[in-house]
Amino acid sequence: MALKALDIYKLLPKKNCKECGDPTCLTFAMKLAGGKADVEFCPYLSDEAKSLLGATTRPPIRLVKIGVGERSFGVGEEFVFYRHEKTFYHPPGIIFRLKDAQTAEEIIAVTKRVRDESLIRVGMELRFNGIAIENESGTPERFADAVAAIERTADLPLVLISKNPDALRAALVHCGTYRPLLHAATRANAKEMCALAKQHGCPLAIRSNGLDELAQLAKDCCAEGLQDLVLDLAPVTLGDFVTATTVIRQLAITRTAPELGYPIYLDATLTDQEDAAIALGIVKYASVIVLSPLSQASSKAALTLRQNVYTDPQKPIQMNPGLYRIGSPGKDAPVLLTVNFSLTFFTLEGYLESTRVPSFMLIVDTEGLSVLTAVAAGKLNETLVRDAIKKFDVENEVSHRKLIIPGYASPLSGRIEEATGWKVQVGPRDAADIGEYLHEEWK
Repeated sequence: MALKALDIYKLLPKKNCKECGDPTCLTFAMKLAGGKADVEFCPYLSDEAKSLLGATTRPPIRLVKIGVGERSFGVGEEFVFYRHEKTFYHPPGIIFRLKDAQTAEEIIAVTKRVRDESLIRVGMELRFNGIAIENESGTPERFADAVAAIERTADLPLVLISKNPDALRAALVHCGTYRPLLHAATRANAKEMCALAKQHGCPLAIRSNGLDELAQLAKDCCAEGLQDLVLDLAPVTLGDFVTATTVIRQLAITRTAPELGYPIYLDATLTDQEDAAIALGIVKYASVIVLSPLSQASSKAALTLRQNVYTDPQKPIQMNPGLYRIGSPGKDAPVLLTVNFSLTFFTLEGYLESTRVPSFMLIVDTEGLSVLTAVAAGKLNETLVRDAIKKFDVENEVSHRKLIIPGYASPLSGRIEEATGWKVQVGPRDAADIGEYLHEEWK
């Protein structure tokens, strides 16, 4: 059971030294109680206090960072079982798997794809996260050469897959300071793998197909001084994976089994239904998903699903309010008003671009609500429009005083005219009709 802030405060040194990053020990205690900090942040906490506080104060699922630099990513640190309860914070890393037995050209080609490929969706850039390289050859030298080829091509987070610590040791010569994820420690090699991960400051995946054994392995690795762990459940079937990850998430967020409070690893390539495994991994709590390089269609599906699941359901995706240009609009170009709900913005933008009519889009802040919802809630009103015209200096961008508003905002037309002095034209309700409207109605 989690401790209360005052109980934690009693165990702190009460120096208010600020070295933990918080102004007072009480503030730090409150963060610990909420799972927003780690006891390791306090340099003066006694070993006895650390042992007592332990996993009861850290986030129920530990945040583990993989890689360094711009493309590094964090997984874990989740607090809820269902996304609608709050939100999920750290999207799973989607990693393409390669083998050191492949040619250097094949390895480099996939690495370049992960480095360069991206999908822009509702204003967000979606990308794959890194490369997993397997020591299929069984030789440390071939493994090290493959890792070196990847490192020469791109600065991407890596997963190093080998049962042989010597092979991992040879590969780490090329990437040991870049925090690759080492896969995997088992009961047979745990001590040696922990020592290697600790030496290079790397996160470590631990592998077992039984929860009791996995929990004990996590305890053993912690006893060796390793905190950044990732759990590989080695599922026999996808049903086993869903069942096990659901149980682990329940045990972790309730702190019933804090030794299982770590991110989860899924190798979709080991299943006979890889596409289904990817989808289940995203939806059911996998934090690192290793898979074969995907087709373009499957890539878009996987990235879109991940974005949808890890977008805060209580906070719509929003665009920044402002005056946006479509093409190269002149002084006589139309000005179209709309809201800052991103899907509305990109839908209208796409149709405007297809019309080839240079124009302005005046985006007002309705807190991410759609046009119809914003009108009903009073978020879209004449005062907001008037202030936006002044704030974004629309009057100096065009020679006319005409404003096209969305069809669903037609009840506001008279009030907007009175507040702004602009002539209001009511556009179509469906953005798909904007081209015909402009060609016929805009004068």
